[in-house]
Amino acid sequence: MTARSAQEADYVIVGAGSAGCVLAARLTEDPGTEVALLEAGGRDWNPLVQVPLGWGMVYSRKLHDWRLKTEPEAALNNRVVEFARGKLLGGSSSVNAMAYVRGHRSDYDGWAERGLSGWSFDEILPWFRKQESWEGGASPYRGGDGPLSTQYATYQDDLVQATIDAGRETGHPWTDDYNGAQQEGFARIQSTIRRGRRCSASVAYLRPALRRPNLHLQMHARATRIIMEGTTAKGIEYLHRGERRRVMARKEVILSAGVALSPQLLLLSGIGPAAELRAQNIATAIDLPKVGRNLRDHVSPVLLFRRKQPGPFHAAMRYDRIARKMAEALLRGTGIASDVPCGMIAFLRSPLASSPVPDVQFLLNAAPLTAKPYLRAANSFPDGFGLRVVLLRPESSGTISLASSDPLAQPRIHQNFLQHDHEWRLLRHGIRMARDIAAQSALGGFMGGEVVPGPDCSNSDADLDGFIRNRALTTHHPLGTCAMATSAAEGVVDDRLRVFGAERLRVIDASVIPEMIGGNINAGVIMIAERMADHLRGRPAA
Repeated sequence: MTARSAQEADYVIVGAGSAGCVLAARLTEDPGTEVALLEAGGRDWNPLVQVPLGWGMVYSRKLHDWRLKTEPEAALNNRVVEFARGKLLGGSSSVNAMAYVRGHRSDYDGWAERGLSGWSFDEILPWFRKQESWEGGASPYRGGDGPLSTQYATYQDDLVQATIDAGRETGHPWTDDYNGAQQEGFARIQSTIRRGRRCSASVAYLRPALRRPNLHLQMHARATRIIMEGTTAKGIEYLHRGERRRVMARKEVILSAGVALSPQLLLLSGIGPAAELRAQNIATAIDLPKVGRNLRDHVSPVLLFRRKQPGPFHAAMRYDRIARKMAEALLRGTGIASDVPCGMIAFLRSPLASSPVPDVQFLLNAAPLTAKPYLRAANSFPDGFGLRVVLLRPESSGTISLASSDPLAQPRIHQNFLQHDHEWRLLRHGIRMARDIAAQSALGGFMGGEVVPGPDCSNSDADLDGFIRNRALTTHHPLGTCAMATSAAEGVVDDRLRVFGAERLRVIDASVIPEMIGGNINAGVIMIAERMADHLRGRPAA
């Protein structure tokens, strides 16, 4: 892999995250199209990134992370909440937990109902299929020969099946494929893993494309502004190791910097709410009120339980063993380190559900969140597991705004979680549902008692609200800050992701998603980039 800089290209793409990697790879399939790809981070070769089990250390140590944080969240006892975003090739697809989730078909049908042409589920399904190589092979819903490898979880722990059985005991359905015809139910989780190693957007798309002479990658390149001539985007100014540089676009500038940094870059370039720009002494190029608005994310508390007897993850975490297991996964793609300790996912309808669409998601953490390697059993960690309760379609929205006109300053992030009574009611029901699952006989052989929120927390509204305020966090699925809409009064980009009022400027990343997807969002971001790459090339659906 070699990095090549350029002073001019047909397309200049800011950000080598999930969307940027897809766009760079697909656009340069045409040898006559030249692409300059700017990435603020570096390579993704760290073994902790490549080995799936290394995810826990990458997350806890904030490795390859922008280290963004929210402003104090009023609904969460004014806690500051971390806002993890990947800063390396592959972006957040290189640091996430690798869950492969498309969401519910109604999510995308809702986009079409907003008047966004071409974005209904049936219309975008070809690009979901195009992106993946599903281990079960091609089907009307799944792709069989795409760049992104997807598979069922391989993590081996009897706790996983016991949790699934507990779900059945409580009367919840089972689904063989939540990315297929039926999302609702308990299921084995699906992951972006290939032969025991992480299959990020960098691995799947970018690495093969870097051999092409028409792709120019510049790492450690921090974009500072869009070079505008009137309302036309001409290129990008960026810093590389302290040196100010620029790269010009013959055709278009594409922002794929993510939900926080794409709107920040627009604002720094004079595109956004005029009053906000004036407050930062930035000249207004395009008065676009919705830039940085509509920030959506999944909020989630986690219930933690003691485990009666240590499980396979606990045994593997002894220093001498985990070193061997990590090496086995890195070199051979096998063993306990070749997956994450999860294995189970569920999309369920709460008692508040008013339609056949699931409104609560459960994720099993089959290991303690604070697990660390140990030398001997006497100084090991107590084994446990958790059930994460996710509010799938929050109504609350927040903002991304400028803290200053300094392009290196972090943006100001207000998530504004849980501003609606319905969200509180739904999370309470979700916690009660999780406790009901944990109380089933199928988990009796594993259950050593609830640690968090614990037996002192009843199922009353007041007690559960206190637990949520003290413990709920983001599930790291932010989107919406450059939302797709039918007009500038409602959003930032049109249904072809062109910035309203601008020429030769698009945003293509999670920030364009207009409303919350009912599940993890990386698959949806890759779908959007696949679709837009074909659009830019004038190609129909595959």
